[in-house]
Amino acid sequence: MSHLLGAMLIVGMWLQAGARLPEGPAGRLMAAYLEAFNAPGEEAIKQFFAKHVSEEERARVPIETRLARFREMRERLGRLELVKTIASSDSSITAHLRSSNGPNLEFTLELASTSPPMLRGIRVEDREEGESDGVEPKANDEEWVAAVGTYLDQAAARDEFSGAVLLARGDKVVLEKAYGLADKTSKAPNRADTRFNLGSINKIFTNIAIHQLAAQGKLSLDDKISRFLPDYPNRDAAAKVTVKHLLSMTSGIGDFFGERYEQAQKEKVKSISAYLPLFADKPLEFEPGTRSRYSNGGYIVLGAIIEKASGMDYYSYVKKNIYLPAGMSQSDWYEKDHLPPNMAIGYKYQDRPMVRPGDERRPNYESLPGKGSSAGGGYSTLRDLLSFVQALKQQKVFTPDFHADGLGIAGGAPGMNAILDSGRDYVIVVLANYDPPTAEKVARQIRGWRPR
Repeated sequence: MSHLLGAMLIVGMWLQAGARLPEGPAGRLMAAYLEAFNAPGEEAIKQFFAKHVSEEERARVPIETRLARFREMRERLGRLELVKTIASSDSSITAHLRSSNGPNLEFTLELASTSPPMLRGIRVEDREEGESDGVEPKANDEEWVAAVGTYLDQAAARDEFSGAVLLARGDKVVLEKAYGLADKTSKAPNRADTRFNLGSINKIFTNIAIHQLAAQGKLSLDDKISRFLPDYPNRDAAAKVTVKHLLSMTSGIGDFFGERYEQAQKEKVKSISAYLPLFADKPLEFEPGTRSRYSNGGYIVLGAIIEKASGMDYYSYVKKNIYLPAGMSQSDWYEKDHLPPNMAIGYKYQDRPMVRPGDERRPNYESLPGKGSSAGGGYSTLRDLLSFVQALKQQKVFTPDFHADGLGIAGGAPGMNAILDSGRDYVIVVLANYDPPTAEKVARQIRGWRPR
């Protein structure tokens, strides 16, 4: 589950008066980048790359190459000034920046799922003059749907959106349409029933499974890891970390992404147990309960606990106890080299200092594990996610984290971005097979136009 960061922090007097970045890893990384970018000479940006880009990424794209791209950007843009933060999640942060040489920019830093999060990529797109993040709500649903339809047609025509969108009011679907290609090689189009990778949205199913098992008395939120995983490699973590710590991401357990993941044969990482060697023996990053940090590793441990407590493999448990009662017949986890028909292949930009029309996107196959997990990477469709929201409202599936007045969850990684947003009388689903913040940007526009 991707959590939007709400608390704000003023960072640096050189920022535009009143402009703020989110508190947390994404905001701090953006602040550090802007400070280094605007510093005289190249030493500051060189130090930024040395500190905030992993050794693996520096080996793939050397610092000298990154400096050459920086020179290109500095020459074109001059200094950068923050206007406002547009969106922030665990996988990316997007801001509206003004450059001293004139262009307005939509500037995105993509974060690697490391601990602490490090820079994975930078995307810069020109922002049209007069374009605004604040949009006026439409007078009625007809105007809303018309505006959204026109916006999506134009975004798809510019190749800025590839995916599928559903809008519902009450029990009525008022817009359901797909755009772009699911497979650029075969030219297969995305369809309304195409299955897309959800990224971290899948964490909500893990959360629900834990609460189901707790309600059945098969586990307690106060149980330690050691009750279910007595051979867990980090004995300190096994003795201290509770299920509640794992759910709330206050465990101190880090991520499975990193050097081991990059060096692993990813096609063989296709079970919950196969993920554990990527991180489970590492020391805790902090004492459980004392801090909060996004943790994919923690949700892998939750998946292993679900398997021990239920006596079923994680995937079978979720399909039987969540997908089936929710009517989610098209949702599942798939091995990446055995995908069924009608699946959206993820497409990501290769290393580019500036994204311009005509830049090529390539499949994200190499970055994917063999199969998704309890931390993310399952597939679903527009209608299945609508059915999920309806099942929550009708209490066919229960989680204490759901409130009828709102559910907002997101997932994103290279070549995938998904948003599920619902309120008392509406549901918005945006699924994209392009990089973040593709779906986030579309969903933000749709929410702004929604009649109140």
